[in-house]
This record gives sequence, structure tokens and C-alpha cells, in this order.
Amino acid sequence: MVRMSAEERRESVIRAAMGEFARSGYHGTSTETIAKRVGVSQPYLFRLFPGKKAIFLAAAERCLEDTIRTFAEASEGLEGEEALHAMADAYTKVIAEHPEQLLMQMQMYVAVAAAEREGDPELGAAVRDGWMRLWDTVHLPLGADVNETTTFMAYGMLVNCLVAMGFPPEHRVWEGLYPAARAKGRLEH
Repeated sequence: MVRMSAEERRESVIRAAMGEFARSGYHGTSTETIAKRVGVSQPYLFRLFPGKKAIFLAAAERCLEDTIRTFAEASEGLEGEEALHAMADAYTKVIAEHPEQLLMQMQMYVAVAAAEREGDPELGAAVRDGWMRLWDTVHLPLGADVNETTTFMAYGMLVNCLVAMGFPPEHRVWEGLYPAARAKGRLEH
């Protein structure tokens, strides 16, 4: 059996944490569950990360970076309407194939609100910073047009909510979205 390096194990913890946090949220996920999923002890987990919040922050950062990479790769060399549709198509494919990424995003937003109510601004600051990198990644290919970027991001959040609520692709609620956002047939559970 090949032993993993600490960095490889750290990566496996981040991926496992994304799945667990996506499913159960920050407060509903234990570090014990993450450790078991990865196949390590909790003490080893805490050698890789100082605590649960650090694991969540790493998972949130990874989730945002994965989404940024999806948009950047899809829009490379494109602009305007072509970039918009390429990014929308790429994103709907990702959330259909990796629903934990979508659910992790939704959990991040809930966790930010809860943390800030508890007086902890660190998570919110990190997620807002990632969101702005995401915004900038979309903004430039859309011609640096604030209205286009706002509309694209608003459609994306609507898609996130509809998928998270389990609306099937053929439901009438999808009719108002442009075809790439509808992703008929791709978002089936």
C-alpha cells in the first residue's frame, strides 16, 4: 500500500469535508465524521488543521476556487454572449456531476450568516473575498459590464436555489431562464 504525503492527506480531508459540510452544514458535521470518511484519526486530522473552522474555511476556499476555475476555463478566449453561455453551460455541468459543490456553496452562505450572528467575522470575510474573485472572473469576459455580471450571478444564484430545492428540469419554474441556465436533462437527481 502506498502511503500518502501530508499534503495528499490534507487534500483528501478537504474533499471529504466538502462532501460532509455540503450534506450536513457546518454545525451538523463533526470532525469525527470527516476523519472517518478519510480514514484517519481525529488527532491526525488536527495535525493537518487546527480545528473544525479551519477545515470548513479550506473546504469553502476549495469550493470557490473550483467554481472560479470552471468559469475561467469556460470563458477563455471568449467574450460577451459567447462567454456567458460557455460559463453557464460549464457551471450547469459541474453542479449536475458534482452536486456537493453546489450544496457546499449554499452551506457557506448559511454558515457566514450564523458565524456573524455569533460575532465571528472571519468566515464571512473569507467567503466574501472568494465571492469577489468569482465576480471578477465572470465580470471581465462579460465586457466588464456591471449589469451583465449582476444578471449572470443572479441567474446563477437562482439556479443554485432551484436545484438545491430539487425542482426537476422539466418543472415550469425553469421556463423563465435562458436555455443554458435551464440545462434541461442535466440537473436530474
